[in-house]
Amino acid sequence: MRTTVFALLAVSTAFAQDRSDLNVVNQIKTEAFDHSQVMDTLGYLTDIYGPRLTASPEFMQAAQWAVNRLQSYGAQKVQLEKWGPFGRSWELKQYSIEMLEPRYAVLDSVPLAWSDATKGTVTGEVILAPFGNRRFSFNPKVTEEQLNKYMAEWKGKLRGKIVLITVPDPVSPDTKTPFNRYTDKELSDMGVAPTPSAKLSDVSELHFPEDPNEEFRYAQSLPRSILDELGKQRQQIAARRVKFLREEGALAVIQTSEASVNGLIFAQAAGPYEAKDALAVPTFVVNREQYNRMVRTLEKKMPVRLRVNLQAEVSAGDQDAYNIVGELPGGAKKDELIMIGAHFDSWHSGTGATDNAAGSAVMMEVIRILKALNLKLDRTVRIALWSGEEQGLLGSKAYIKEHFGDPETMKITSAHAKLSGYFNLDNGSGKVRGIYLQGNDAMRPVFEGWLAPFRDQGVSTISIRNTGGTDHLSFDAVGLPGFQFIQDPLDYETLTHHSQMDTLDHIQAADMMQAAAVIATVVYDAANRPEMLPRKPLPVPGPKLGGGASGSRSAR
Repeated sequence: MRTTVFALLAVSTAFAQDRSDLNVVNQIKTEAFDHSQVMDTLGYLTDIYGPRLTASPEFMQAAQWAVNRLQSYGAQKVQLEKWGPFGRSWELKQYSIEMLEPRYAVLDSVPLAWSDATKGTVTGEVILAPFGNRRFSFNPKVTEEQLNKYMAEWKGKLRGKIVLITVPDPVSPDTKTPFNRYTDKELSDMGVAPTPSAKLSDVSELHFPEDPNEEFRYAQSLPRSILDELGKQRQQIAARRVKFLREEGALAVIQTSEASVNGLIFAQAAGPYEAKDALAVPTFVVNREQYNRMVRTLEKKMPVRLRVNLQAEVSAGDQDAYNIVGELPGGAKKDELIMIGAHFDSWHSGTGATDNAAGSAVMMEVIRILKALNLKLDRTVRIALWSGEEQGLLGSKAYIKEHFGDPETMKITSAHAKLSGYFNLDNGSGKVRGIYLQGNDAMRPVFEGWLAPFRDQGVSTISIRNTGGTDHLSFDAVGLPGFQFIQDPLDYETLTHHSQMDTLDHIQAADMMQAAAVIATVVYDAANRPEMLPRKPLPVPGPKLGGGASGSRSAR
């Protein structure tokens, strides 16, 4: 009986220490809602300084603006922190694709990053030489077999041709609602722990299901080390395909995707970005309707001829990349850290608004709110805006290795013991609905206390699940508490994520203000908590960091 009483007292004491000061919460809400600057910040990061491809001149201009903005808020030690080398700098200057035969038309298109430039404007005949099949496979062996077959079939047939490389796929009616908020049931389901499953430790143990849906679920259950290794293997295969097309003398490559319909175009990278590898031949994405028109014309044995132009400034060698860091100094425990962050880089077809100027602007607003209210902060609060996230969390990986520890050896630094926790925002502009605990059970009562004042604003879900694909994973990989907030999906996955529609028009201003208020409260509470945040046991040494552009943000 006595043991039970002591246990209840311990729980009650823990809950009390993590209960938010409602007077402070009210001040934060007032500042965040009535004096918000988050949309003004976002406007500069997108309309003026977007997009922000890693290592590009646009990124550096945006980063310097962010440094100046943070300094104007009163943040200290604000700087661009170098890491790298990353790879080539690539800056888009001009592009177009025009159909000349069978009829003139301007094609809606976006070139893929790190495509080589054309030698002026070039004209060529189109050939259908599709690679693979209509479904993406997580299994590198399948992709490698497809590549070997492709090279054998098309060797000597592509010189001087403009290659349609995607397997044709008819457009189906889209019955999904493009804009959504989480329902109560969906949030409740997120709060349910996932079914336990055996964890593999080696790629050789993998057995991929043939059904595409089952394969996807299987892949999402794999450890980060396995997903990282699979991603590296797929990148090597992609580099081989790029090399083949270049050596075969293809004039340009055109592809499309399942999502590139109804005027949408989703564009990422054409191939390798490091100087040791050859650039891909000029590569474009066009929408599926226009792509299918060209395919149908070729099937009628009629020629299709295009005029293509792509001009880009590409550095000859690899360039360094930079993260943006700054801080609000702490008081009684100033040598201990709370970190907040979001990735600053984007792809190049839109202005990188929802991915992820939104997260960056919110975190900058958190710094502004805390400083404007002159709130007491026992611990130092440091902001980091990452580069290279879209290429695989590279900026945050480099930062972690430099400051806190190496996940492959688990050799940690003295600063590792001084970081209490890291909070990340990177799922569009949807308002905060809760938090992923990333398997850290001891944080549940902590977040329950901190988030309670925002239940009337929809912040209700604390999920034990892991969520992938963004920079909190870099912290988690070395045993540091790292968390990503649950956000309403809105039209992030359906319209904006990596598309040319990723613009300020798809931002929800009220959601941005709510997110800033929630996160500022969490940061204030974490900075003044008597104890450091509870941690999981240190991971075993091994490659733990994966994700980024190829990673999934699905929770599991």
